[in-house]
Amino acid sequence: MKNILLKALFCLSAGCFTGTNTVVAQSFKVIADKPVNGTFELDPALPSDGQYPAGTIVTITAKPDAGYVLDAVYYSDKGKWGQMYFESMTPVFKVTIDHEKHLGASFIEKSAVADINVTQDVIYAKPGVKPLKYDVYSPKGAKNLPCIIIIHGGGWTTNTEDIMRGLARELTKGGKFVVFSIDYRWAMKLDGDATNNTMADIVDDVFGAIAHIMEHAKEYGGDPSRIGVTGDSAGGHLSALAATMCNMIGTAGFGKTKGVFEFMPSYMPKNKNVEQVRAEMMASIKAAAPSYGVFAGNLLNTYSDDPAADNTWKDAIAPLNHIPNASERAVAEYLIRGTNDPLIKDEAVKTYVDALVKAGQRVEYVQVGGASHAFFDWKPDAATKATFAKYGVYYASEMKAFFSSVMYK
Repeated sequence: MKNILLKALFCLSAGCFTGTNTVVAQSFKVIADKPVNGTFELDPALPSDGQYPAGTIVTITAKPDAGYVLDAVYYSDKGKWGQMYFESMTPVFKVTIDHEKHLGASFIEKSAVADINVTQDVIYAKPGVKPLKYDVYSPKGAKNLPCIIIIHGGGWTTNTEDIMRGLARELTKGGKFVVFSIDYRWAMKLDGDATNNTMADIVDDVFGAIAHIMEHAKEYGGDPSRIGVTGDSAGGHLSALAATMCNMIGTAGFGKTKGVFEFMPSYMPKNKNVEQVRAEMMASIKAAAPSYGVFAGNLLNTYSDDPAADNTWKDAIAPLNHIPNASERAVAEYLIRGTNDPLIKDEAVKTYVDALVKAGQRVEYVQVGGASHAFFDWKPDAATKATFAKYGVYYASEMKAFFSSVMYK
């Protein structure tokens, strides 16, 4: 009798094992994060025991306080690098309860976006399961302004363009740039694709996004002939690659022929061929600001299961190995790293700096005293916002000054 009772209690609290050894969950714990500068409601209301039945669809409705606007409505759960957020920029968000989650809403001061038009979720391609998109931050009244393209980090395997919205807002302030924040496929099968997404696929997406942005930049007040790229961590790698290696855009494929490595943009304008896109991109990308980026070495991974994927494949995705000579194509770079960064070492960045100098390129390297990794990230939690306020805001203004010095000559 005691064993039967214990089994019944286990089933009620955590789910029961079926004959096929799968767990049928009965309910999941949900935590409603305490909001600041606004409120939100859950429908249906959170039960008194803090658990919703599995499969419940919860509607989160957010309302900012006076003087504030919605930043995002979200759910979050534990991920590879702490709490990971899945967000909606609309005040109503439906979430299916299929595991333990936090639910909440984030608000920012109205002045943060008072002079900015924000366009969410512009889809530029769908090469796999996930639609690929970008967000646009355009100063009100923008006309023929240089463009800055942000590429998010997350180890090439997590996050979306949402995590860069704090930086996007800061770079747009002052009305000198139209800012585009892009997403791309996650490596391996993490998007649900049947086959591995490789690093070459991710680079194809970056070039596809840039091609789409160049085609549509004028719709948002941007000048497609003046482009700067930035990104942090994995996005630092991808932004450095976009700036130094756009000459490798082509149709020959990546590693399909021994020693031949080319990238095919996942979006191509209908009225242009690959040669035109490559030439226009090489002429338009004027500067890069890779933040705590990866330029070569063991942190790079091809994510390919092709048995031919040897070190030459890894070398083909390393910006360190493909820096153009400034006499042929000048691309200024602004490099930044926190002195307490546990992932990106000073020596690795200095090696890249030395190679840029050797090629005659303009380069600045700034170390941020006391900062760790990912200080340009933006998430709804108080700690991430505080880090961005401490480091991100000031160094975003320094980055903006760098881009201005290049694109407003």
